Amino acid sequence: MAERRPSAFATTEVTVFGCGDEEAVLFRDAGDRLGVSLTVTEAPACEANAALARGSRCISVNHKNRITDATLLALSGAGVEYISTRSIGYNHLDVAHARRLGISVGNVAYSPDSVADFTLMVTLMTVRHAKSSIRRADVHDYRLGATRGKELRDLTVGVIGTGRIGTAVIDRLQGFGSSLLAHDCQRHPDVDYVPLDELIAQSDIVTLHTPLTAETHHLLDRRRIELMKPGAYIINTGRGCLLDTEALLHALESGKLGGAALDVLEGEEGIFYADRRNKPIENDALLRLQLLPNVLISPHCAYYTDHALKDTIENSLTNCVEFESEKTP
Repeated sequence: MAERRPSAFATTEVTVFGCGDEEAVLFRDAGDRLGVSLTVTEAPACEANAALARGSRCISVNHKNRITDATLLALSGAGVEYISTRSIGYNHLDVAHARRLGISVGNVAYSPDSVADFTLMVTLMTVRHAKSSIRRADVHDYRLGATRGKELRDLTVGVIGTGRIGTAVIDRLQGFGSSLLAHDCQRHPDVDYVPLDELIAQSDIVTLHTPLTAETHHLLDRRRIELMKPGAYIINTGRGCLLDTEALLHALESGKLGGAALDVLEGEEGIFYADRRNKPIENDALLRLQLLPNVLISPHCAYYTDHALKDTIENSLTNCVEFESEKTP
């Protein structure tokens, strides 16, 4: 059921899809401040409910909502001209096809500290073997593990992608005294930039912070994973498809790599963000990864902080207001 919330000072109408109760409270507050009249629904945007947006030139969707070409066509038919996605990435819809239908697409910026903090947390947990230590302690086995942890000051970390999040990760790693390498077209002033294969071959830890595009799909494939140091670690808080999961599994199960921390995963759709305790999980790679004592899996939650959630909502509505102001003579 969609909830319509008019604003006495509204100059913009926005339909918000895929909006849970927690987000709805923040949307109402931001809508009142920005003069936005809202129609809010928990349902993700799809071909069947696109008509909910009728009367709104702007809609807001989240990264969990895969927008098919058929949905884009239905939204266009309902009069939608602008989609604001509450995420940095926009690989969940075909931007070029939207443009052909007369729909512009905008993403949002949110606190890079949310993902950067999480990246450092899981990196430390991985190099200190936290998963196996905690599991042993949970069953009252308090012996030291067979494998000692490592200190970040003794390791070289390769950061792939140095936009806002990658830069925030670098800033934190500098405080730990790590040696740093980077690869991107955007430059951080205090880091050595090297070709991608050189970064992969020289790094003890490789962390992924680049957008997912056709060019970066399986950026870490079997060939590049084979270039990595024996015992090296992979951290992925970017997008699942940056990493060839089968190649990663082969390297982990063979002992080539020392471990991995994955907040995102190929095929996570329909599994992450759902309670699957009593349902079969039809993703063999995920099940195999979770069995490994040196792999941390989290459900695409690196971004999920109070600050970042508020940012995504505020900036999504601001994008819509700015779109409408450009459309209004």
